[in-house]
Amino acid sequence: MASQDIDNQNNESQKESEINNQGIAERVVESALWNSRFVVLVAVIASLFTAFAIFYTTTVDVFYTIIHLSHYHEMDDAGRALLKAQTVAHIVGSVDGYLLGAILLIFSLGLYELFISKIDIAGSKHGASNILFINSLDDLKDRLAKVIVLILIVMFFEQAIFLKPTEPLELLYYSLAIMMVSLALYLSHKAYEH
Repeated sequence: MASQDIDNQNNESQKESEINNQGIAERVVESALWNSRFVVLVAVIASLFTAFAIFYTTTVDVFYTIIHLSHYHEMDDAGRALLKAQTVAHIVGSVDGYLLGAILLIFSLGLYELFISKIDIAGSKHGASNILFINSLDDLKDRLAKVIVLILIVMFFEQAIFLKPTEPLELLYYSLAIMMVSLALYLSHKAYEH
């Protein structure tokens, strides 16, 4: 243990002597390069505001979707069937909106952790999710890819609600599309298993 402490002290003194041996111009350039990482704050703040905007607009859409349902009991069967299909499409669209907001939030937090500083409060909170702990650009990309795959599946579901296959070939295409989405979900799950 004592030898490890001595090695650490030797490494620190070696680093200090290397820094002292640097020229002023080299220190200024390296300092400027290192501090240039703060330009990422523009993307962090913009992504955060965009996430809030997406959450807001999606929440307003959900509110108005619920308001439209207040007359559901007064409608005839055909009207209820149409409103129900439209409501399901709106709800699926709202899931899509919330997932997009989550992507932007994860992107914002991930960029901050990668380029600026670790978010200390996230590590100390019991309910902090592992999705917010980003260790590399690949880690951020993988987490974003998971959510993007979910958004694409939700978008497919939103469009598939209104498809009414009338011919056998259309039904085959519809079935193949569902099978491809299922395969994509399965493969994405297998790819990220650790």
